[in-house]
Amino acid sequence: MALQPSLRPLIIAGPADAPHTLDIFLDYACPFSAKIALVMDKVLLPALGPGGKYDGKVKLIFRPQVQPWHTSSIFLIEAGLAAARISPSLFWRFSLLLFAQHHEFTNMPCAELTPTQIRAKIAVLASQVLPTENVAAFSALLEPKADLRGSNEVTEEVKYTLKFSRQNSIHVSPTVLWDGLVASEVSSSWGEKEWDTFFQAKVLV
Repeated sequence: MALQPSLRPLIIAGPADAPHTLDIFLDYACPFSAKIALVMDKVLLPALGPGGKYDGKVKLIFRPQVQPWHTSSIFLIEAGLAAARISPSLFWRFSLLLFAQHHEFTNMPCAELTPTQIRAKIAVLASQVLPTENVAAFSALLEPKADLRGSNEVTEEVKYTLKFSRQNSIHVSPTVLWDGLVASEVSSSWGEKEWDTFFQAKVLV
């Protein structure tokens, strides 16, 4: 599946030229996304990474997915993309922290917060993962520009991720694609056994 060069950190496991591609669309504010993200970290990354059973055969791409009924989703995805640019090697670690704290960014806790306040709240989390010298640069990427649109330095990358989702008719998270086709059988409740059975049936090289 396509991925513009600036978003290469979204390949969180496997080589970029792996013959198979597993795309997982997740919303940082979604509890089901948070559930599968933990499985990705504990099951998929070891299986697809160096020395894993499927090392070199599958690349795993985390696709940020905005679900507008989660009102803070856009700010969290901006933050994830900013971290990917500032500290690519820490992108997934920061993403896991966002998933772990997703309950702080659901609709009610953020109901009376401004976008600036939500971004500041996210920056506090970023300071727990990113090098101290990178936190200011991270926050700067999220600062609205002095124009009527209020875009920031990662707006174009956010647009890319949204356009990619819409083009491929992705509506909810989690949604999983295997080699470009929706794998509707995948569940956020899957563990190591289910994923291994899936790979055994799907990995052909």
